[in-house]
Amino acid sequence: MSSAIEELLPTAMREKRLIRFVFNGRERIAEPHDHGVLKGTERLLAYQLKPRQGWRLFTVSEMSDPALLEQTFPGSRHAPTGKHHNWERVFGRVGPAK
Repeated sequence: MSSAIEELLPTAMREKRLIRFVFNGRERIAEPHDHGVLKGTERLLAYQLKPRQGWRLFTVSEMSDPALLEQTFPGSRHAPTGKHHNWERVFGRVGPAK
């Protein structure tokens, strides 16, 4: 995992700030929600805002050019029923919306 991403995610989740990064050759803007190990792979569960809105699970090692944006978001979102992940290890999780 990139040390830049490693440093960025805890701050983004703690401060509830949007992140920008490149994944599969496309720029993404997202709300980071859960960061941990799922099925043996380090992942980020995020609510992607651009290019399309919706929940996405990203493989952290495939993310590049991360940036912490000034824009904030309220906090955790309601996950669709039956879509919860069984994380093997959780490094960070965004706090509840206020």
